[in-house]
Amino acid sequence: MSPALPTFFCLGLCVLQVIQTQRGSFPKPSLQAQPSSLVALEQSVTLRCQGPRVVDLYRIEKLKTKEYNDQDFRLIPRMKINDAGRYRCSYQNGSHWSPPSDHLELIATGIYSKPSLSAHPSSAVPPGRDVTLKCQTPKSFNQFVLYKEGDTGPYKGTKRWYGADFPITKVTAAHSGTYQCYSFSSSSPYLWSAPSDPLVLVVTATPSQVPAEVPPPTTELLEASRRPSILPTTKISTTEKSMNITVSPEGSSPPFGFSRQHYVKGNLVRICLGAMIVMFLVGLLAEHWHSRKKCQPHRIRAVQRPLPPLPLA
Repeated sequence: MSPALPTFFCLGLCVLQVIQTQRGSFPKPSLQAQPSSLVALEQSVTLRCQGPRVVDLYRIEKLKTKEYNDQDFRLIPRMKINDAGRYRCSYQNGSHWSPPSDHLELIATGIYSKPSLSAHPSSAVPPGRDVTLKCQTPKSFNQFVLYKEGDTGPYKGTKRWYGADFPITKVTAAHSGTYQCYSFSSSSPYLWSAPSDPLVLVVTATPSQVPAEVPPPTTELLEASRRPSILPTTKISTTEKSMNITVSPEGSSPPFGFSRQHYVKGNLVRICLGAMIVMFLVGLLAEHWHSRKKCQPHRIRAVQRPLPPLPLA
């Protein structure tokens, strides 16, 4: 056998493996609706497909109808009933296509009249309690969805004809927000009613609804309980008249007599300090005066002596 045949066979296997690796390495693109996948009739929406930076061709297609356009976006200037449905996208590099994106459900809203949304027992609920949001409609719809502002996905509840219940157990502050619900029929899953009026759910606690917690006994309270109790009011009877003396219980603000006594002690301390300073200054002055007296020369008093005789002429 010629040695070139095994060489070409190995090269073919390597090329086939490289092709299969490239085909499996294509990442799946993503398809998004801007500004939202819930579009009211006559409103505009843009479907955008996102993939790698280097792409030869994009394709956005609508399922069942087999409609497609070879671009990375699809603009719907005015939403119609026929535009609602499921979409997906993919891209092509060379002769190979990437895996398709996840399905995007484009919903047309405003097809039917809006339902009503209410909260039971109330839209203001303390934390830890249960609340039920009821979505009701006069028409015979069997599908209902609940949306909270800021959340991406809908809430699922207990569905029935003409209405649905969405219970929320043990509410927290995270459940506060604005809610709306839609109604539609399972035979037309992409044609929804107009949204209900917004319902604002407030999770708040009032002092009357929250049980007061008893603080644990502290060391001061235990010591106070061991001391002999003092009646808050003591009556003293005299022969002239009776008067009531109110004694402040322990732990309250100090009485007026105590503050006055404290004030008198402070004044006595200040007076003593002032007297000591004055005595110190007097001692310094006395020492200074005594030292000056020693330094002065003794004056000799003149003795009365007879005057010398006058010189003779």
